[in-house]
Amino acid sequence: MRAKSTNKLTNQPIRVLYSGSSLSNEALPKLQENFAVHVEASVEQCAQYLKEQSLFNLPDVIVIEVENKDKTFDLIGKLKKDPLLKGLVIILLSLERHEGLRKLAMQHKVNDLYSSPIPVDDLCERIGFLVKFKLIKPQLSDLSKIDVRYKIPFYKRAFDIVASGCALLLISPILLIVAAVIALESKGPVIFKSKRVGTGYHIFDFYKFRSMRNNASNELAGLSELNQYDKTEAGKSTFMKLKNDPRVTKFGSFIRKYSIDELPQLFNVFKGDMSLVGNRPLPLYEAEQLTSNEWSMRFLGPAGLTGLWQVSRRGREDMSERERKKLDNFYAQNYSLWLDIKIIMKTFPALVQKEKV
Repeated sequence: MRAKSTNKLTNQPIRVLYSGSSLSNEALPKLQENFAVHVEASVEQCAQYLKEQSLFNLPDVIVIEVENKDKTFDLIGKLKKDPLLKGLVIILLSLERHEGLRKLAMQHKVNDLYSSPIPVDDLCERIGFLVKFKLIKPQLSDLSKIDVRYKIPFYKRAFDIVASGCALLLISPILLIVAAVIALESKGPVIFKSKRVGTGYHIFDFYKFRSMRNNASNELAGLSELNQYDKTEAGKSTFMKLKNDPRVTKFGSFIRKYSIDELPQLFNVFKGDMSLVGNRPLPLYEAEQLTSNEWSMRFLGPAGLTGLWQVSRRGREDMSERERKKLDNFYAQNYSLWLDIKIIMKTFPALVQKEKV
């Protein structure tokens, strides 16, 4: 049996995602002989398949039969705008030669276009050539180097500095009192620092008042049954939020209920680690699980002290992790000054938690 062509960057068989059925009998046998081919019947199914893949198993090449021109180029347009997918090689197959289709392909910077009868040997050779000389997909360690970076708008950064600075001055007596009570109640640092992943996978020190006994992080592994989020098919949830956490101190329970433990994050906002409104920065163990294209989008928007998740579904018994991910993605793609104002207005009623999470 002939060995399949490999991607020299990964030493793995070249992965081809094939979409369509009209030309499959003509092109597929040879493609499957040379490459690792996954077949989807339609453009819609192709788009859904790409959403579900992690960065480590994205295809190297997408071969699409142009059965519906509008849907095909709509997908291509979305791929070209997605920083995680824009480097994929895209090859189109057409039942007949059409000059208008070729112009569209050139406008969308498609790598190649073949018309029936498909020269399959030439197609296979072309795929090998394109993969050899083109960096296809980012590795997880290179995510912070993605060329499309979030740049905070001037109005948003200016508002963050003024609002967080004024708030810190006004509440400084409260901060000192809370710090003193925490120090008296239990041993350990007053401020709890943890590594969080924010915009563009930027890692920074995230500040909170300590609400648990010292070294509580070491006990987390044995408390997974208290997680409020639904389990995934693999039996492991991406997010961790514990109900009735036994590690919380008495005063810690009080400051968590009224979100007082979050106040030191105003220093993070003032420093520029995150914004007042955005997607919640995630602990490293959560962020490393969100590597599929569908969920990596949340990291391409602003990280924030409060956000759409906090004001819409926080602490709800029927909250699923998929719902939270969708809220994060929606904000990353649709945030605006008006949306930020609405979220801030809704934050104050949401500060008091009904659930002990």
